[in-house]
Amino acid sequence: MGDPCPHICLYGAARYHKTQYYMEFMDGQSVPYVFGDVEAHKEYAQGLRALCDNGKLNFPTLLVGEKRLRNPSEKEMLKWIAPCLAKRNMAL
Repeated sequence: MGDPCPHICLYGAARYHKTQYYMEFMDGQSVPYVFGDVEAHKEYAQGLRALCDNGKLNFPTLLVGEKRLRNPSEKEMLKWIAPCLAKRNMAL
């Protein structure tokens, strides 16, 4: 059986307050994610440019499985990370 929690990558810049907000939110929910600092790592910047139609560094952007969320609201994030939350609650 596959993992119900999709792979999550947060593309952003560590110094940017909105990126910090999303990191704190994900950490607070105990949701596993990869942080791709687009300023510190060229490969993350290239990955984000490939996701954006205009080829720019539009961050913060969350990639949840195949779903791209650009600057999502808390409600929208919760919708897409729900499988991760359910998995965490089952483990408690």
